[in-house]
Amino acid sequence: MSVQSWTYLIVGLSFALYLYIAYRSRAGSTKEFYVSGGGVKPIHNGMATAADWMSAASFISMAGIISFMGRDGGVYLMGWTGGYVLLALLLAPYLRKFGKFTVPDFVGDRYYSQTARIVAVLCAIVVSFTYVAGQMRGVGIVFSRFLEVDINTGVFIGTFIVFIYAVLGGMKGITYTQVAQYCVLMFAFLVPAIFISIMLTGHAVPQLGFGGNVVDTDVSLLDRLDGLSTQLGFAAYTEGVRPVLDVAAITMALMVGTAGLPHVIVRFYTVPSVQGARSSAGWALLFIAMLYTTAPAVSAFARANLLQTVDNASYAEMPAWFKNWENTGLLKYEDKNGDGLIQYYNDKSTDAAFLAQATRNGWAGNELTIDRDIIVLANPEIARLPNWVIGLVAAGALAAALSTAAGLLLVISTAFAHDLVKRCMKPDISEKGELRCARFAAGGAVFVAAYFGINPPGFVAQVVAFAFGLAAASFFPAILMGIFQKKMNREGAVSGMIVGIIFTASYISYFKFMHPELNTAEHWLFGISPEGIGTIGMLINFIVAQTVMRFTPETPASVQEEVEQIRVPRISTD
Repeated sequence: MSVQSWTYLIVGLSFALYLYIAYRSRAGSTKEFYVSGGGVKPIHNGMATAADWMSAASFISMAGIISFMGRDGGVYLMGWTGGYVLLALLLAPYLRKFGKFTVPDFVGDRYYSQTARIVAVLCAIVVSFTYVAGQMRGVGIVFSRFLEVDINTGVFIGTFIVFIYAVLGGMKGITYTQVAQYCVLMFAFLVPAIFISIMLTGHAVPQLGFGGNVVDTDVSLLDRLDGLSTQLGFAAYTEGVRPVLDVAAITMALMVGTAGLPHVIVRFYTVPSVQGARSSAGWALLFIAMLYTTAPAVSAFARANLLQTVDNASYAEMPAWFKNWENTGLLKYEDKNGDGLIQYYNDKSTDAAFLAQATRNGWAGNELTIDRDIIVLANPEIARLPNWVIGLVAAGALAAALSTAAGLLLVISTAFAHDLVKRCMKPDISEKGELRCARFAAGGAVFVAAYFGINPPGFVAQVVAFAFGLAAASFFPAILMGIFQKKMNREGAVSGMIVGIIFTASYISYFKFMHPELNTAEHWLFGISPEGIGTIGMLINFIVAQTVMRFTPETPASVQEEVEQIRVPRISTD
């Protein structure tokens, strides 16, 4: 069977499974729509949390970024993993014990303020829409390549699928769909990694292959990769080029941004108890580690395969995968010197000796442009794996993107229906009315997400990194102070959130959209890039909140007592 036939078969079967689960798990009440009725088993919640958290950025883009950036790309790996540990150990059990449906619910009640609730709702919507744009873009990329439609059509197909199971089942449908999606995406990520690891290094375990020698040589894979990279004018794969402060800022922004992501936090409300929240956090960490410890190996395998395949190769003799990806527009070849060969190298290198060598070779500039988002998807084809593996990877990528998109859309619909309409605008709304409102909001959010998927402001992982920065500057300080500083009052928390998110969004917009020509280290504040500015936004949030708190009325005694209780393990509020 051809690649396309396998893709139709595997993707079709996986979609049929998701829709069947959504139909069987359709929500009948607001509690089922918002938190799946609160009765999900920890191991199921762990798998759903892992699928919710491991997005298209994790499945498609993270390995691509590490593959192109080498050691510097590790900031995404460290930041996202560290952030989940921070969330699981520091925040999740306490948030579950507080016993609310959503993060804005926690912020509104903890800070006894409708203004705080509305600010939190706006932050949740901004963060979620920013994040979901990356997911829908990922869906479009996968469909465009494997179903041979343009990216916009791919986004519309993904939108339709998400619309069905998010609107029909709410959190209940999404939870059990995500369990299935976790199984699909992990199988799809591990199978090609194992195949390629055996082919390149002889190790069946990719993590061992990453540190092993190339087959039939005594040269390690990383040394081979360093050599291939420097020969083409790139930095050595195992060396970083970013300033240390910027690396630290990006890692921190990703960490605290993860801990403040509302679609991950809300998953801890779906288990029946605080103990269940802790248990599911442990399961999720185990499931996440399976992919995250494999990703660096996949990145190295993909980079080595790519450089060996395209370096000075004849364009006319390139395999079919090259032409297929060209058709999507995500791979571009321009024969600048007319020799019919592919010269892929760093023509912006500052090494005069290398550039002189390139001139002597007759090279007229880099001729190959590769979108980083295609690395994982193209890797099985580059390695000439069986067609069914290629179709499986397509299904895994779609599962990763759709599972996170659904979780984010539910946050948006819940923020609108529960936090804005029910808690602020119309407290007497009926159960059925609120459920209809939530479904309407989910449907509307799906179509807005589709628009952002068609017009994303960057490639997938960059867009997602911005969402993390915004979450870091707004939610994380408010949640942390809400749990561990009983005297933090509403005036301080609201001021901090507003200033933090405005500063971070303004900084990102200035360098990414208004003046991209100035987006270089010499123009950045303290040498920190837009991807890392959420760390500064978070610090500003803390400083503003602490300052305002000292000049405004003290937190009511009843709220301080409630905050003390949620930190005591033996006092249950389940």
